[in-house]
Amino acid sequence: MWLTQSSIGRKVIMSVTGIALILFLTFHGCMNVVALFSAEAYNTICEMLGANWYAVAATLGLAALVALHFVYAFILTMQNRKARGASRYAVTDRPAKVEWASQNMFVLGIIVVLGLLLHLYNFWYNMMFAELFPNMVDASNATDGAFWIQQTFSCPVYTVIYLVWFAAIWFHLTHGFWSALQTLGWSGKIWFNRWKCIGTAYVTIVMLLFAAVAVYFCLCGGACGTGCCGAC
Repeated sequence: MWLTQSSIGRKVIMSVTGIALILFLTFHGCMNVVALFSAEAYNTICEMLGANWYAVAATLGLAALVALHFVYAFILTMQNRKARGASRYAVTDRPAKVEWASQNMFVLGIIVVLGLLLHLYNFWYNMMFAELFPNMVDASNATDGAFWIQQTFSCPVYTVIYLVWFAAIWFHLTHGFWSALQTLGWSGKIWFNRWKCIGTAYVTIVMLLFAAVAVYFCLCGGACGTGCCGAC
């Protein structure tokens, strides 16, 4: 099948899965911002997206998207390295028109995956997993998403790690956005630069949503719950 056996087909799979993941991040970012205004409203959303059959199915689908995206990224990277052969070890200047993110997409992808594993440990493990297997994990705060946001970002180390993760995602997506559209044939000569501008603006807004939640809860989220933060 050309989708899995040809280089173009693999790029199409990467593009489609990448766009789907961007849409998920958009939803996730908008959902997280709710926590800035109302812990109760945020927890209501978390309860709706708890260990229900549709939420579990969506989680499995999301995991499949991430796996497909990463596997095909690895395959394409290995193909490119093999095609370059010994020339990849030659010392060359970086072309002026080649973006830094474009040359480091695989490394950025690894950082993104490592950050995802940490995120799953901090949130998914303590929430959905705890609901599904209450005998294995303390499920008393499984639907209290606001608690876990406060708990995580009250630690400055975690906050810095997450901000680095968000930056890696930003670099990865700003390149991936227009690259995916180009692969799918939606980027002609006129729209190429337009899609780059639109993609950069869109991804920046989405990642700022995540960063705003992390910074806010780091600076005053943890103390607000005890009423001892004078700035809040």
